[in-house]
Amino acid sequence: MNRRLYSQGTLPLAGNSTTSRRDGFVRERCRTPSSWFLPCLSLALAVVSLMAAEGAIAQPLTLQRTNTIASKTVQRKPNPATWQEGLTHPQAGDVTTAQELLPVVAPLPASSPAEQLNLDPAIIEGSPVLQRWLEQVPNVQAEMQNDPGFRTRLHLGYVQVPSTDDAAGVQFGVEDVFLGRSGATVSADVETTLDGDRQTYGADLRYYVLPLGNYVNLAPVVGYRRLETDAYTTDGLHLGLRLQLTLSRTGAADLSVSQTWVNPGQPDEEVGITSVSVGYAVTQQLRFSTQLQRQNAPQDKDSRVGVGLEWML
Repeated sequence: MNRRLYSQGTLPLAGNSTTSRRDGFVRERCRTPSSWFLPCLSLALAVVSLMAAEGAIAQPLTLQRTNTIASKTVQRKPNPATWQEGLTHPQAGDVTTAQELLPVVAPLPASSPAEQLNLDPAIIEGSPVLQRWLEQVPNVQAEMQNDPGFRTRLHLGYVQVPSTDDAAGVQFGVEDVFLGRSGATVSADVETTLDGDRQTYGADLRYYVLPLGNYVNLAPVVGYRRLETDAYTTDGLHLGLRLQLTLSRTGAADLSVSQTWVNPGQPDEEVGITSVSVGYAVTQQLRFSTQLQRQNAPQDKDSRVGVGLEWML
């Protein structure tokens, strides 16, 4: 009876308790979750093996791509036989520049100056200033300081001497001929009355000490002058100082005041000359000018008034 029950799994065999307890323990363990361990472990090992295999395949591809990029940027190894020549005279193909790695882009078509400024081309053609600025932007400050604020002038005028019975005469000359880009200029003039009683001529060198573009300038005067009147005649060294006021640049308007002496330091022959002149442009090249002059000599004192036209060069 007991054996039959045991065979059915309901009772253990008598006299073999150890064996029956072990078999029962095994059967109990097989019913627990520990029976899942081996299949899970096998699955994990399979996943790890698969990931390792994928990494082993991807690594050569990555290294190959990296070596390809690096080979384009590193310098080629020079030939040992010509390495010294390569240091002093590198070849064009020794180094691959970043420009070679960039895609080739077609250059944009150059636009005309009229398109850049959005102006009518006729306006640019009719404006020398715009054409000059389009070629090169000038240094305006340097030009204002160094370009003369006045111009060389040819003078022709009428003079009258009130102190000598209102004697009338003519005067012609040239003013401020520039010597290069320096501040030195040369001037010369001749004046004579119609009756021939008075005659004056001479030439002077002026040196403007300030930049020629200044509105105010100062120039020492040195030269030669001859004076002939009905009362005296003298000639010799002509020294003095000239103050130039540029009221408008490029000779449009200016005012000058000068004080000079003929034969300075000689009491019997020294003649002081004070002059004030004003010029005003009526066109781009033509000016109207007036001049007042006073001569102080030991023998006599004369005054002179002149008006004339000046042609600017």
